Amino acid sequence: MKKKILALCLSVAVLSGLCLTGCGGSESLTLNVYNWGEYISDGSEGTFDTVREFEGWYEETYGTKVKVNYTTFASNEDMYSKISSGAVSYDVVIPSDYMIARMAEEDMLLPLNFENIPNYQYIDEDFKSLYYDPEGLYTVPYAYGIVGVIYNANEVEEADVGGWELLWNEKYADKILQFNNSRDAFGMAMYKLGLDVNSKDKAVWDTAHDELMKQRPLVYSLVMDEIYNMMESGEAAIGAYYAGDYFTMVDAQAEDVDLQFYYPERTNYYVDAMCIPSCCQNKELAEIFINYMLSEEPAVANAEYTYYASPNKLVYENETYIENMGEETMDILYQNAGDFAAQYDANAFRNLSPDMLDYINTLWETVKIN
Repeated sequence: MKKKILALCLSVAVLSGLCLTGCGGSESLTLNVYNWGEYISDGSEGTFDTVREFEGWYEETYGTKVKVNYTTFASNEDMYSKISSGAVSYDVVIPSDYMIARMAEEDMLLPLNFENIPNYQYIDEDFKSLYYDPEGLYTVPYAYGIVGVIYNANEVEEADVGGWELLWNEKYADKILQFNNSRDAFGMAMYKLGLDVNSKDKAVWDTAHDELMKQRPLVYSLVMDEIYNMMESGEAAIGAYYAGDYFTMVDAQAEDVDLQFYYPERTNYYVDAMCIPSCCQNKELAEIFINYMLSEEPAVANAEYTYYASPNKLVYENETYIENMGEETMDILYQNAGDFAAQYDANAFRNLSPDMLDYINTLWETVKIN
């Protein structure tokens, strides 16, 4: 992902007072971080390189070298499968809310020592102790947002725009993209039909399945990160995705593409949060990394790079950040910011039982093969 906005030169918030057992020695430490693709400022086009900057800051602060192995996943389900298999070990992961709830329930997360994360004070209270972590034990919010519809105004008639119905419009057959994960895809159908996206009734999910089967012949492709190139190039004309990614696509859209965005009346509100899996090999180092991510310079750089809304006051109250993002972008990203908790409680995905998840996945497989 390329960004046109230059990284800000901001002072790093106070990070002193942390201590790592054995610091000052010559040994090199390793930190394994697992995050979504395109979800951290990576140094491209002169932007702030969060991972490399952390490595340099850590060595300067503690006198010990650290190597961050940074890898990415495309969906919560992919991340869960990899970690639950026990074949890999990560120190910091950044899943979405409903998957965090599942991981906590299955003892896959470690409680945080917030003495090592003093910058947690900058997280807005509206984003603390939400349903997926009601006691605030396991998580530090990283970013949040709302799912919306992206469309190419050069191909989609304005009269057809509005609601989820656009993604079922036969006029745009083979121009429509659908999420390549069961939770988001079923959520789209259920929001459209006015159904409960957290229903425990299999008949409700059967109804949503039927709606997805009606849509399936119209769908050009099931996608996750592939949506970027397809929408930017004009290969596809309609897709639902996370609000922040819309601006990334606009930055890279072809000359004959005019991408626009709107929120349907009912849609998914979500939070992605930093947490430490039970397979972690260096918990204290992981907490120091999380604290660093909350400090001003990396937090602002990451928010600018990803275009996702931040729950961190050091970001959304920063005047330079607000100016660089622009009024239209801020209005979309931080829509309902003052009422986020209420909207979130009403619309967000919740953790479902293993039996229900198995049933949904079985239904989803029948959608994918048709």
